[in-house]
Amino acid sequence: MFIIIGYVVVIVCVFGVYAAVGGNMAIIAKAAPIELAIIFGAAIGAFLVANSMKVIKATAAAVPALFKGSKQTKARYMELMALLYDILSKARKEGLMSIEKDVEDPHNSALFNKYPLVSGDHHLVEFITDYLRLMVSGNLNAIEIENLMDNEIETHHHEAHVPAHAVQSMADGLPAFGIVAAVLGVVKTMASVGQPPAVLGAMIASALVGTFLGILLAYGFVGPLASLMNQHVDEATKELQCIKITLLSSLQGYAPAIAVEFGRKVLYSTERPTFQELEAHVKQKKA
Repeated sequence: MFIIIGYVVVIVCVFGVYAAVGGNMAIIAKAAPIELAIIFGAAIGAFLVANSMKVIKATAAAVPALFKGSKQTKARYMELMALLYDILSKARKEGLMSIEKDVEDPHNSALFNKYPLVSGDHHLVEFITDYLRLMVSGNLNAIEIENLMDNEIETHHHEAHVPAHAVQSMADGLPAFGIVAAVLGVVKTMASVGQPPAVLGAMIASALVGTFLGILLAYGFVGPLASLMNQHVDEATKELQCIKITLLSSLQGYAPAIAVEFGRKVLYSTERPTFQELEAHVKQKKA
């Protein structure tokens, strides 16, 4: 929603002010389709050359997801921590083997199905169950599991940043492609040097629209998407770190309530629930 609002603000402030001070919108409207075809065509072609099919598919999936907003909300974090509390409490009371069925088949687990915001995320569930499985096996100590978690989180973080980097690279190239479009317009103008000054002026103005659009698209539209993608990646990584701290705290012998509290402290303050909010949510789920 805020992406659309931001785009509207950019358009209104740029074109609205230009029109308000007497700018000729007809020149921009006439030149824009041709200039946009050159700029976007070159940018997409360069994007395809610079990225593997894996990155292209990841970017195609990541960009539309931005318009749905961030998944990492306070409600999701509370469900995540309540789920971890339930799992660790069951393991502490009944033994680690009691959660084996939940770990092996989370989609049919009563524990996981109580928390749809978490159980609906395949990657998040896989991360949790993979390390619970290692805890159940009992063959690895806390240091070994922590090292493995760090490596996986680092890999996830790097991999998730690749689409954002690809979009940012496209944004960085748009001003240059705008110049390319402008230069082609100037070449066309120079070939018509015998025309009256009024005609040549209109042709030069049309050519400069390419430079204008390239810069506007880079810093007003595409670049901000890359920045937002990076923010979403950081939020997703923080969620994995919350799980890591919680499970490691439990593995080191802390009670489930304390382990979950350790995990809660890792979260960003803007989405982090208070201790009282989390406690009330856990009690509500129990009831």
